[in-house]
Amino acid sequence: MSAPVVTRATPASRVAMVIAVLALVVLVAAPWWAGRADMRLMGEIFLYLSLACLWNLMAGYAGLVSVGQQAFVGFGGYMLFALTMFGGLHPVAAILCAGLLAAVLSVPIAALIFRLRGAYFAIGTWVVAEVFRLSFAQVSALGGGSGSSLPVGIVKSLASSRSGREALSYWLALGAAVTVIAAVYLFLRSRRGLALTAIRDSEAAAAGLGIDIWRTKLEVYVVSSAFTAVIGGLIFLQKLRISPDAAFSVNDWTAFVIFIVVIGGIGTLEGQIIGTLIFFALRETLADFGTIYLMVLGTVAIVVMLKAPKGVWGLIRDRYDLELFPLSYRVRQDGSDKGA
Repeated sequence: MSAPVVTRATPASRVAMVIAVLALVVLVAAPWWAGRADMRLMGEIFLYLSLACLWNLMAGYAGLVSVGQQAFVGFGGYMLFALTMFGGLHPVAAILCAGLLAAVLSVPIAALIFRLRGAYFAIGTWVVAEVFRLSFAQVSALGGGSGSSLPVGIVKSLASSRSGREALSYWLALGAAVTVIAAVYLFLRSRRGLALTAIRDSEAAAAGLGIDIWRTKLEVYVVSSAFTAVIGGLIFLQKLRISPDAAFSVNDWTAFVIFIVVIGGIGTLEGQIIGTLIFFALRETLADFGTIYLMVLGTVAIVVMLKAPKGVWGLIRDRYDLELFPLSYRVRQDGSDKGA
């Protein structure tokens, strides 16, 4: 009898990896086969997918249910404008600097809001976002309450032609999504990821094992905030205009992201991909129907929460024992896989 082998990879995950690589090659070549509208839509999908993965890391694993992540989306967007217009930085460099600044800024914010628990924490994050919105609305150099547009010279610094700028913007969005998914996946496979999973399952048990819960949550919050600011910069690089209401919109950058995570499956990576695709399919189909569109989104969310509390991917995973991103350990013996 052969000895059991502990592994994470499964046949499904290996097939998924091959499909993902082929899909990435096709997506990278999109500027040569897709139209401008298609590229803009796909870029938006990639950015929402990134935001969903980051919010899922916070809420689905660290238990940090934030309704104020729009604070860092708007911060990243405004730093893009400020650093390019007044600092003379290239837009890509400005976006990366925005991420670093957001990481630094998130530490004192975390020291404040981590004192709150449950619903109070969620409200606290929303209050922080409102402070950000009101603060940037007072900056007259960036347009105050009416906002500002990115100067033509800065836009042309991306590329000399419009097609070149659109291709670069698309590639940046695609690169951001791949980077965020890879970073979250590798983090969850690391020792810190194991600690985070233990915290998600039981904070009391995790503390009993010697895990520093506060520090682990702080790391997740700082990393998520930094990446969220980068995504915010990319969002407003596509839009080329920013205003306080647009930059710090709880509806656009938090409510829709939570919808994606909930219907896809919180606490999973696969669920964020499925949730993003479902959200954009509904949006593109029903956006012309006004308030009916929002009513349908709400109805879908309620039905999924009642019929599939673990989300669409949770339903699929439990029924077919699938895991495309191999995070759990499995014991393999005699050619069979069994979850550990």
